[in-house]
Amino acid sequence: MSFAIGVTLFAVALLLSVAWHECGHMWAAQATGMKVRRYFVGFGPTIWSTRRGETEYGIKALPLGGFCDIAGMTPHEELAWDEKDRAMYKQKAWKRLVVLFAGPAQNFLLGFVLIIIVGLTFGLPNLNPGPTPATVGETQCVPSTITIEGNKQTDAPCTGTGPAGAAGLLPGDDIVAINGQPVGQASDLTPVIRESSGPVALTVDRDGQRLDLTMTPEPTTVTATNADGTSETQTYNMVGIAYDVPPNVITYSGLEIVPGAIGFTGELAVETWNALLSLPSKIGALWTAVTGGERALDTPVSVYGASVLGGQAVERGLWDMFWMLLISINFFLGLFNLVPLLPLDGGHMAIVGYEKGRDTVRRWFGRAPGGAVDYYKLLPITYAAVVIMAGFMVLTLTADIINPINPWQ
Repeated sequence: MSFAIGVTLFAVALLLSVAWHECGHMWAAQATGMKVRRYFVGFGPTIWSTRRGETEYGIKALPLGGFCDIAGMTPHEELAWDEKDRAMYKQKAWKRLVVLFAGPAQNFLLGFVLIIIVGLTFGLPNLNPGPTPATVGETQCVPSTITIEGNKQTDAPCTGTGPAGAAGLLPGDDIVAINGQPVGQASDLTPVIRESSGPVALTVDRDGQRLDLTMTPEPTTVTATNADGTSETQTYNMVGIAYDVPPNVITYSGLEIVPGAIGFTGELAVETWNALLSLPSKIGALWTAVTGGERALDTPVSVYGASVLGGQAVERGLWDMFWMLLISINFFLGLFNLVPLLPLDGGHMAIVGYEKGRDTVRRWFGRAPGGAVDYYKLLPITYAAVVIMAGFMVLTLTADIINPINPWQ
């Protein structure tokens, strides 16, 4: 029951995010003197509508998004007598850019507000935790074998303190050197331990006191199963140290959340931008998932897949994950809409920029401004972009149905 509630809530939250995006376009258009004919949530047959002033507001039957109909977005529309001077394409460049950017800006604004709420309620994920320090968190026994299948790791039962505990290491010890070589972080220790052929010498800082300890690594056989079903087996030396890993979540109280939310927003924007740039490289991984291979956790998801993940998060009581997923999608929607391709907002913004730059150059040479860009000439590029985006959406949806992402393994 909680899963179904979570799926429904997430789907509704996504629909409202899109509706909020369209509100940005509508409010900016109205504020700059343009005429907004219609604002609807959904597509298809109209379920309900009302008119206030010159704008019709309503809900349509198919909850697949929403739209804001601004008079004269292109010069090819038929305009009523009261729309000709208020047509969007006739307005100053700055007004058109404000209206076009207002939609993505609403997604960023919504994401930022949710970041503040999540940060005060649950804390925010540490997106850039930095290297793990060479500080002992605990010591443990070393299993003789480790089996890895996908994201699942199975250790053979073991007992005892392990080499690290037997050598006298205690939680809180800072390892500053191994075999006489300085240590700056935990990753400096791993290759030396794995490749050792005998005891290793450690220099430890314990409450300001330097201690010299010696431990003898024990071999562990690691068997990993690949996505194609083949297995690889290697033997490593281990000592049983669990390091004091930086916290995955940073908590805030009061006004501390403001700089924390600003910093987190910047980091998330960078992560989202990198994810957007990597989309073409994910096509192969999605195809592998569709054709029976392993589904990578970093592959894109469809609206359906995101809603399922939201439902699974609610089912497990992970409301922080539910909201963080919604925040990530809002940032992605905002940045994706700024891509300079029609029919996206960024495509229209690119046209405005082109017209402004062209007219500026013409003015330098004493020539009159040129006319509005002929959108019909851009239709082949627009259709190509729509086909590619539709194909990518179908591929992600198919992968989410056939081989969904499972972050709970």
